[in-house]
Amino acid sequence: MDADHGPGPVTLHLWGVPGRSVPLAVWRLAADRRSLRRTPGLRFAKLLGTGAGRTFTPRDADPRRWALLAVWDDEATATAFDDGPVVTRWRRIADEEWTARLRPLAARGRWSRRQPFGDPRPQRWDGPVAAVTRARLTPTRTLTFWRAVPPVAVDLHRSPGLRLALGIGEAPIGLQGTFSLWESAAALNAFAYQRAPHAAVVDRTAAERWYAEELFARFAVLSGRGTVGGQDPLPTRDVVA
Repeated sequence: MDADHGPGPVTLHLWGVPGRSVPLAVWRLAADRRSLRRTPGLRFAKLLGTGAGRTFTPRDADPRRWALLAVWDDEATATAFDDGPVVTRWRRIADEEWTARLRPLAARGRWSRRQPFGDPRPQRWDGPVAAVTRARLTPTRTLTFWRAVPPVAVDLHRSPGLRLALGIGEAPIGLQGTFSLWESAAALNAFAYQRAPHAAVVDRTAAERWYAEELFARFAVLSGRGTVGGQDPLPTRDVVA
């Protein structure tokens, strides 16, 4: 699974499971990693737990919602995977699913020492956008990071143009991230560069040395299918082909 040689198509699967299926979801999170390593055309993949994204501590965790973020060689392999055994197994235990097709617009940093979304050239996109942030926290600075985050998280959920915001993580502690969905690049830019709580944390990042590794990526949202919490976060009419 090598994504470093350039951006490929990106997919996000988000599954909601009933309470009785939570133990199976935890099992799937571990068991499907081996299946993913054998998947043709898969460059990079992360099975993720999710949370409310309000404190980025373990108490945020939502055991009823799980995600798979993947980068592919081409559209054909991404499409084939959607009907393949890994997705089928998750659908058997899920009572809700939302799937998005994404194209990298910008990316910087690394995830597990990789550049999974390549180094895309900046380009204009007039449709909805998504952002993924991910950080591996420096253990000795985890508590100061957690104390700094709540004002940013509260402001994020109040931001105009936000459609969906989730915490994502590979482990309850130390591997933290977000997935957010926005109606436009302008709305995302306003949060990232104009909202005071976020700007303050960005200014502190270098001095505090919170991160041992970090990544930020922005995507064009090409399509979305399904629901999150009973609602479509991305109505079809908002997607630009």
